[in-house]
Amino acid sequence: MTVVALASRNPGKLREIRSILSSAGISLRVASAEDFPGWEAPSEDAPDYEGNALIKARSLATFAGVAAIADDSGIEVDALGGEPGPRSARYAGETATDEDNLQKLIDAIRSVPESERTARYRCVAALVTRDGRKVVAGGTVEGLLITEPRGSSGFGYDPIFVPTGDYRTMAELDPLEKDHISHRGVAFRGLESALRDLVAD
Repeated sequence: MTVVALASRNPGKLREIRSILSSAGISLRVASAEDFPGWEAPSEDAPDYEGNALIKARSLATFAGVAAIADDSGIEVDALGGEPGPRSARYAGETATDEDNLQKLIDAIRSVPESERTARYRCVAALVTRDGRKVVAGGTVEGLLITEPRGSSGFGYDPIFVPTGDYRTMAELDPLEKDHISHRGVAFRGLESALRDLVAD
């Protein structure tokens, strides 16, 4: 089976992407960055999601000698001027955990009226082939934030993000439901044609 390397060691992200691609009928083995000992994740110092996704995918593709995929995603809160945005994974500091970041965002929006806690998840997915070709695709999902986390699925800010049109948080959705509407699902399905080409090769 054709292998594509995911430039991430996040187990939640790996599960999601494997599920998204499997549901789309794409017969690829998605390998974790853990499968390539010695690879060190590069600094994500681009000012936008696309730049950071490409930095990671290029780095692992070069190191591993196989096609690599990566994404950069974040949550953009209107009341915070679009923050934390591309720094979502490091919102509470460079070594912050998901719990640290979640709590910092809850504290930041606690005084914001509920109707004004509008936000969106945004994701850009990137594929870099062995010969350096790149393909990128993006996805967004709009929603509203709550201050009392709910749900045990998902990761990151999912327990406080209620997608528009639903009453459940992303962390309360069935994984397949989440993949269908999520920013990451939309973005990676946007790579479908290029990923199918990898299998054909």
